[in-house]
Amino acid sequence: MSEHYDLIVIGSGPGGASLAQRLAPTGKSILILERGDYLPREESNWDSRAVFVDGRYQADETWTNAEGQTFSPALHYYVGGNSKVYGAALFRLRERDFGEVVHASGISPAWPLGYDAFAPYYDEAEALFHVHGRRGEDPTEPPSTTPYPFAPVKHEPRVAELSDKLEGIGLKPFHLPLGILLDQKEDGSATPTSTCIRCSYFDGFPCLLNGKADAQVICIDPMLATHDNVALLTGAYVSKLGTDPTGRRINAVHVTRAGREEVYTADTVVVACGALSSALLLLRSASERHPEGLANSSGQVGRNYMRHDMSIVVAVMRHVNETVFQKTLAFSDFYFGADDWEYPLGLIQMCATSHPEQIKGEELPGWLEWLPDMPFDQIARHSMDFWLQAEDLPHPENRVYYKDGKVHLDLVETNPEALKHLKRKLKDVLARIGWPAVLLERSLYLGKDIPLSGTAHQAGTCRFGTDPATSVLNLDCRAHDVDNLYVVDASFFPSIGAVNPTLTIIANALRVADILKDRL
Repeated sequence: MSEHYDLIVIGSGPGGASLAQRLAPTGKSILILERGDYLPREESNWDSRAVFVDGRYQADETWTNAEGQTFSPALHYYVGGNSKVYGAALFRLRERDFGEVVHASGISPAWPLGYDAFAPYYDEAEALFHVHGRRGEDPTEPPSTTPYPFAPVKHEPRVAELSDKLEGIGLKPFHLPLGILLDQKEDGSATPTSTCIRCSYFDGFPCLLNGKADAQVICIDPMLATHDNVALLTGAYVSKLGTDPTGRRINAVHVTRAGREEVYTADTVVVACGALSSALLLLRSASERHPEGLANSSGQVGRNYMRHDMSIVVAVMRHVNETVFQKTLAFSDFYFGADDWEYPLGLIQMCATSHPEQIKGEELPGWLEWLPDMPFDQIARHSMDFWLQAEDLPHPENRVYYKDGKVHLDLVETNPEALKHLKRKLKDVLARIGWPAVLLERSLYLGKDIPLSGTAHQAGTCRFGTDPATSVLNLDCRAHDVDNLYVVDASFFPSIGAVNPTLTIIANALRVADILKDRL
């Protein structure tokens, strides 16, 4: 294998994979370095206990939080990155999200580029990742002249009934935009040749059939099959990046693989390890020219870490819910505020049906103790599952860093009122439609009993901007301090909005790839 390439991409998640597949047709030599291997295809992919309770596919790492407590981060080191277990809800940031937004607890800052700069790449990202949806349903959806590439995933009867009832009280529910390899019959069921079969093992599960539009299935596998100029190395942990004597160019990518130390070089290096791991790589790469970490003259690498304030709520109701594929509906009526709360609240979307083993693994509240023999299967049958997310605000002391050789993730709440009011609105809405519910909050997601907000939807640790004193990257997502270093995961986000970030990661990666075409 060659040691020098035109381009090295570190990380094979949505950002790195999308950029690489966009540049593969140039014929330039491209090396993708992935610290993990392919996620094994096995029956455990669809085992609730293995995935959620035992954390079978989570990274075996221990980090420390601001209180000095240790926890296991919800990270997944596989080809395709965290998209192997994501929920494939692929939203565009709202047009207003690119401007300054006032929240109850502070300001969500404006982006240095507006929605118009990303709009054409959102179109391409939706086509690339097989997004199913319908324009015009979502009242907060930003403008687009291009329809979704695939028809929306149809609601099952109980979800369709919920949609009708929400409309009946004046809300505007819409079909959730999903990246999924699903061919539907007229009634919404999967065709005989559809890769996706509309099963209940979707949110948080690896897809045993490769029916989820993840970075491996959509980008990595097709690219490797058709482009000999692209190589993928798995089990390749990038320990640090070295620079030339000027400190302005990366001249060495140090890799640990199978117990051996290897060095690769490239004209251009793209980091796409995920916002947390990308920042840690730059911090590990400190040198005489970059004493505080590579590309960190601003002191901002690792800072302004954001994740959505999120909650998975199991709404336990009196009627039975037999829905199999439940993740098809969302409503954004309270995204920018409500009649009884002037500040933005966020997004409510459905998530996959809870299985009894998932509910059994929770620390259940006292009101359930009287139930005979804890009938988790009955709780699951009488529940609907909602994913609530509100915007997290950037704060410089919310950061990831090394201390005494260990990873620390400091995190304090920046906008707690929004999620609290969003939960209140959900409970009120369900009561208004005649479906009163007891809300049971799920803390187990992606395998560990830590707050979901710990590492999910990570963003903001290397934000882009025009001022090198306050940002890490320029508007092309190139490091201010290093001429041949780019970052294309959610690290570049100045704010995160309240919609899932993956489509924006993909769109930006395609944008940066077009910039790199000229350079390459």
